[in-house]
Amino acid sequence: MEDSKPSASADLPDLVVRRDDSQGDTPPATPKPSRWRYLRFLAIPALLFLGAVIGMYFQPPGLQKFFEVTGLQPGAGTSAPIALPPEITLPDDVMQTLQVTDVIGLARLMPRGDISTVAPPYGAGDARVAQVLVAEGDRVAAGDLVALLDNAAQLQSAVVRAEATVAVRAASLLQTRQGVQISTDEARASLEQAEIAALEAQSELARTQELFQRGVTTQAALDVVQSASQQADRAVDRARATLARFESADVDAQPDVLVAERNLDAARSDLASARRDLSRAEVVAPIDGVVLDVHVRAGEKPPGDGILTMGDTDVMMAEVEIYQDRISMVEVGQPVELVAEAIQRTLSGQVVSIGLTVGRQSVLSDETAANTDARVVTVLVELDADASAVAARYTNLEVIARIDTRAMQ
Repeated sequence: MEDSKPSASADLPDLVVRRDDSQGDTPPATPKPSRWRYLRFLAIPALLFLGAVIGMYFQPPGLQKFFEVTGLQPGAGTSAPIALPPEITLPDDVMQTLQVTDVIGLARLMPRGDISTVAPPYGAGDARVAQVLVAEGDRVAAGDLVALLDNAAQLQSAVVRAEATVAVRAASLLQTRQGVQISTDEARASLEQAEIAALEAQSELARTQELFQRGVTTQAALDVVQSASQQADRAVDRARATLARFESADVDAQPDVLVAERNLDAARSDLASARRDLSRAEVVAPIDGVVLDVHVRAGEKPPGDGILTMGDTDVMMAEVEIYQDRISMVEVGQPVELVAEAIQRTLSGQVVSIGLTVGRQSVLSDETAANTDARVVTVLVELDADASAVAARYTNLEVIARIDTRAMQ
């Protein structure tokens, strides 16, 4: 009967490991090490490497002092220092003298005050270019005529008409003045004549009254003589009033003369306006400088970018874009070396102005991987006299600027 009972171990699931009673004294197996322990050992070198990279990039003051004392350069074992922006590549001779205190940035050459675009005058409308009077490289002064438009003939005829109107109004003023003087003389003569007539009328009245008293003449005759004497007196009053109107003020203050003068002033104003309109056919230089480029030919409509560009190349400048995390090292007066590989030489200058705003980078290198969204501050550099003479022919040339920040420390 005992053999028919099922074994307790036979009822256990297959996942349960049977243990032989004979092995009860065997010690338990040692657990396997966790895999996270090995990962911790691998993370330590990675963290050290990351810390080194961050320290080389930001270069705290202690690390900068170390490089300055030892003469080592960050990233000297690579093709370009780590401190440089990735899109800037310096020549080997510049790399050998690069210091950790140098600030590097892309720049472009430009005339003093930047490039000036000479556009058609305001109100030129659909006028075309009739003649271009300058060529590239010509030196012009402010106000010099550089081009003519084809609306000159129409505007010139308007000036001629305005000049004729002024001449007519001036003659009318002269005629009015003369007329006032003549009228004054006539009024004076009329008064003298009226006074003489009044005296005669009074004498006739006196004789008639004497004859009437003697009974020689009639009352009717006396009345007629009295009426004539009164009319003569009224004529004297009218003549005096007329003369007083002309003699009350100077000739130029007479109403007729004033009206004629205002008409002349209006004609002169129209002439001045016509002459100003004539300037719409003339394109003049806004500044002293050199013609850099001519954008149009005779017969063409002035393009949107102006008829020509010019600039004051006597003093050349460089517009340098410095990354915002390096701008605190830059000060006015620091010397600057401009590396211009296109002309196989370097140019020298100094910082004259530091921008007040942080903007987006606009001077970009030719590399497709260049950062086009960097935040930069614009720094203006004025080139030395010798460097300006060389750079005068290379407006907008891309250069690399190296600012020596040790000079002002």
